[in-house]
Amino acid sequence: MIPHHLRLYFHFVLARIRTQTAYRTSFLLDVASNFLITALDFSMIWLIFERFGNLADWSMWQVGFLYGIISISFGLSNMVGRGFDLFQDEIRLGTFDDKLIRPYSTFYLILVHQFDLKRLGKIGQGLIFFLMANAKLSMSWSIGKVIFLLATIVGGTCFFIGLMVVGATLCFWTVQSIEFINIFTHGGNEAGNFPISIYKDWFRRLFTFVIPLAFVNYFPTLYLLDKADPHGAPAILALISPLVGIIFLTVSSQIWRFGVSHYQSTGH
Repeated sequence: MIPHHLRLYFHFVLARIRTQTAYRTSFLLDVASNFLITALDFSMIWLIFERFGNLADWSMWQVGFLYGIISISFGLSNMVGRGFDLFQDEIRLGTFDDKLIRPYSTFYLILVHQFDLKRLGKIGQGLIFFLMANAKLSMSWSIGKVIFLLATIVGGTCFFIGLMVVGATLCFWTVQSIEFINIFTHGGNEAGNFPISIYKDWFRRLFTFVIPLAFVNYFPTLYLLDKADPHGAPAILALISPLVGIIFLTVSSQIWRFGVSHYQSTGH
């Protein structure tokens, strides 16, 4: 059953890729513009460090390391989970009704419905800044740390997809998506560009224990850079970080199932 779903998923992905790359020049311009627009985020980080030198006990390239991880994860989530981000159109146009009678779960069908390849721009710029930071910091890597990094990116991607799933689920009651969720998706991505230790206590608690943004890149970066949390957070939080993102997506999928069970067609 699982191999069949995977084969079908890759079939849909390849179809989407062929469609999006049919006009190569337009596609490359979309990727380039996505790269340049998102690269402006790091230019703001650079300006801050150019003015102040350090941020608490973080150097510019340590923050660049942090930034690279969250940018890659966020870009991947937007590439893979785009269907949930655009789900309001399914509700508004009534096309979600068709998916209710198909022999696959609605979660799976929305996941495979969209694949946004132009997000390679966001992923690419995050990877570039990550590699630059890695070179500047003269990182010492082991096989264990490489595996942990890859698991962290998977967990971070799951976390952001989970947020999009929650936002999509709210559309069952609101029809249109609500901007409140963007505070945690796009706003969370922006906040995660900096170490969460610099924020107020209430903010750190919110984005650690309620919406686990800190597990996307902050705690993993502490582990990879051999840094201690200034607020005394236990080291185990870093080691479980990839698992937290997967659990968050799992919980979000259950919220989705609850929303589907209470769905009433808009009648279009």
